[in-house]
Amino acid sequence: MRRRFGTAAVLLTAALALTACGGGGGGGNPLDTSSAAPSGSATAGGGRGGKAVIGSFDFDESVLLGSIYAQALESKGVQVEEKQRIGSREVVYDQVKSGGLTVVPEYNGNLLAFIDLQNKASTTDDVNAALKEKLPAELEVLASSPAEDKDTLSVTKDTQAKQSLNSMEDLAKVSKTMTVGGPPEFKKRWEARFKEVYGLQFKEWKPTGPTTADAIKDGSIQVGNVFTTDPKMTANNLVPLQDPKNIFPAQNVTPLLNKAAATDTIRTTLDAVSAKLTTQSLQDMMQKISVNKDEPATVAKEWLTSNGLA
Repeated sequence: MRRRFGTAAVLLTAALALTACGGGGGGGNPLDTSSAAPSGSATAGGGRGGKAVIGSFDFDESVLLGSIYAQALESKGVQVEEKQRIGSREVVYDQVKSGGLTVVPEYNGNLLAFIDLQNKASTTDDVNAALKEKLPAELEVLASSPAEDKDTLSVTKDTQAKQSLNSMEDLAKVSKTMTVGGPPEFKKRWEARFKEVYGLQFKEWKPTGPTTADAIKDGSIQVGNVFTTDPKMTANNLVPLQDPKNIFPAQNVTPLLNKAAATDTIRTTLDAVSAKLTTQSLQDMMQKISVNKDEPATVAKEWLTSNGLA
């Protein structure tokens, strides 16, 4: 649900922010491309592995993934610059396309919806095939990781056991007795589709937003739309129901690159990272950031070291 599309207001805010003087942290505009590798120049004066400008969206998981990419590349001799929390997909996508950013950690299903809203691809392979067909010549995606931050319908372990629920197909037999929760747009977006694909008809729909996982735990709803890497999935002992008909599209973490600015070292290093990254490891890392309040860069370093990638 989240991270798909910015509103006109968001774009206007982003545009105003980009024209403002100064900035936080290192100073200046986070999208200033003066220090970025020019499109078409793979090394651009970088180290033995080239130079890369790593971007991230404005949420913790994206910052974590960007830091993983950056530190892995630095360990291979790539000269790296990070530009964190840039903003919405509209802004970040255009920066990768123009060469202002070399790479950004993306989610393949949301990226496909951004460039082709009507596309119905749902599996990882189908989504990636569609992306390779639809992306402009300036861009490429590398191999997707097994890690997904994906929509689910989730229940407590107690509800799962009492109702013998393992999949969304199982849910159909009891859905009329249940209240379901999710983001404000959840009912409008999914009610008809749930009924069509799985025969789901709920007693009530509640707009629970970011409190969905807690609402499932306290019983104010019985089933809810929780994302797979939400730390509360584990903390609240929730179980995501299987989606055998793939109603929710794949959302694998997938590097999006500016083709001209990427070197072979960048590609092979990020492929190695993706091969090791799993949904469970991403969930564990987000637990450290969200609950323990560890810094994303510290968590990224620990994961890279434990997996022999840095």
